[in-house]
Amino acid sequence: MPERSGVSARSAAILLLPIVLIGCAGGDESRNVSFTADRSGTNQPFPNNYRAELLAFMKTYLTNPVGVHDAAMAEPVQRTVGGRVRYVSCLHFIPRESDGSYRDLRERAIVYVDGRLDHVVENAAEACAGAVYAPFPELEKMTR
Repeated sequence: MPERSGVSARSAAILLLPIVLIGCAGGDESRNVSFTADRSGTNQPFPNNYRAELLAFMKTYLTNPVGVHDAAMAEPVQRTVGGRVRYVSCLHFIPRESDGSYRDLRERAIVYVDGRLDHVVENAAEACAGAVYAPFPELEKMTR
């Protein structure tokens, strides 16, 4: 079949591959992962389904969701994130590493926009200062 644009889909994919790989590279703990566009102002609805959304997200976020230890979560509260008022829930946990060991406690801030999980702040010290944690056993009971 003749090519119409002069560039095949395969060539386009090869050209875009480095851009995609750059987005995957890192290990930088200060990066944020965002899932939705910011469509609203400061009057944010409470994220009623935050526990279920967070569990579904963590199944994909963690390399191995089985065997999480010391999971605890703070109820969502309104905080200023990036200059805007958002509901933020703080989470801390110790994930099982790929070699089966356990290392340091990790703390993440979960930011909600329009009542839904929007993004995760991996460097959560400022966003989670003063958070009141309660056990989150559902995270410790996750399966693959």
